Amino acid sequence: MLAVREVEDIFADIVDCVKAIDPANVRRWFEKLTVTHLSGGSLEVGCPDEATVQFLRDNCKNSFTQAAQQITGHLVAVDFNIISRDKTGRRSLRPMLGLKLHPDYTFDNFVVGPSNRLGHASCVAVSHSLGDTYNPLFIYGSSGLGKTHLLHAVCCEVRQKSDQAVIQFLSCEEFVNRFIRAIETGNLAGFQSQFRTVDALVIDDVQFFREREQSQEEFFHTFNALYNNGKQIILSADSPPGKISSLEERLISRFSWGLVTRIDPPSYETRVAIVQKKAHVRGITISDEIAEYIARKAHANIRELEGALTTLYAVSTTTGKPITLELAQVALEGQIESAARYISITDIIEVVTGHFDVRLTDLQSKRRSQSITMPRQICMYLARNLTKHSLEEIGGHLGGRDHTTVMHACSKIGEAEQNDSQMHALLADLTKQITKVPRD
Repeated sequence: MLAVREVEDIFADIVDCVKAIDPANVRRWFEKLTVTHLSGGSLEVGCPDEATVQFLRDNCKNSFTQAAQQITGHLVAVDFNIISRDKTGRRSLRPMLGLKLHPDYTFDNFVVGPSNRLGHASCVAVSHSLGDTYNPLFIYGSSGLGKTHLLHAVCCEVRQKSDQAVIQFLSCEEFVNRFIRAIETGNLAGFQSQFRTVDALVIDDVQFFREREQSQEEFFHTFNALYNNGKQIILSADSPPGKISSLEERLISRFSWGLVTRIDPPSYETRVAIVQKKAHVRGITISDEIAEYIARKAHANIRELEGALTTLYAVSTTTGKPITLELAQVALEGQIESAARYISITDIIEVVTGHFDVRLTDLQSKRRSQSITMPRQICMYLARNLTKHSLEEIGGHLGGRDHTTVMHACSKIGEAEQNDSQMHALLADLTKQITKVPRD
């Protein structure tokens, strides 16, 4: 039996190892994780809330498993659970409630500037008074500007104020898929009960309702039921209601009943503040000079800023060098140059299909042979890393696959890139071909 101090020391080494293995997902709050069990090939990690558990399970389980096995020298199964304390201070496991929130996406971590001030203020107001202030609240803007962050922040704030509040937060794609499954299984009444009896319904990327007439019909009645009962509705999209193609007029009208607010690309000063905030969340210390350099070079959206920080942290970790302006300039030069040129999913598909000698129709088909699955997953991984498209948009280009399929592909190829030198070299070569500036 290991002593408590020995277990804590081993877990600290595991966390340090995770930071080296998976720099993209490192967070400052890793230091607050606790070990609740370590023996018999099992590691249980205690987390403060459901959002943290979900983030670790979705993004870090492989890296924690790999790190635990490296440190202990044994096969280790890893899991994450919520730890709560009773009045006596005794710790106990708490059940998951099923609301998938990102621990980074809180109001405290959102940087407010001229481009997003109204959107932020309206979300704060809604979180304090569901159904009373702005209902519905419709937020729109280009990909990567913080819409999803605000939706998560509202849900997080409401959940902190009341464990009793019933919230449904999901993407439009997921809403449509659940609706289809309900029809297929003959459980439409259960589906309607699930979504029409909540205190808040929050749906991301509602532009995906376009050309889905039956889903629009269902959502129309869901919207009416919630609105008439004074329940909160929050929606996001890449364009205002009236410019979403093939959206029924009655939905356009209802989406505009409350507040419609736009989020624009952040100004230079806001980008500097965002870089510093994102660095702090990840436990990275950078100077103002470095933050200003990144903000000048990466200006399309917030994902570019996050990508630059990830690259910088990874280079610093693997080389053992401190993060300086000189290191940033060297590490980010190629990345920022590639970001400066617009890259489409079509660009990626052309390069990948050419390399593997397959056709686009093969990638869009339902075929699951390795010769097709691998190029398809590589397309998804590169699209996620080199473009601004959402998971749903990427899946749509590759045969109408849902966001969970794209997430799985990105996870699988990302893991292969880390552990397989041939895959690492292949992805580097494909990225070079995709991002190179065409010659006249």
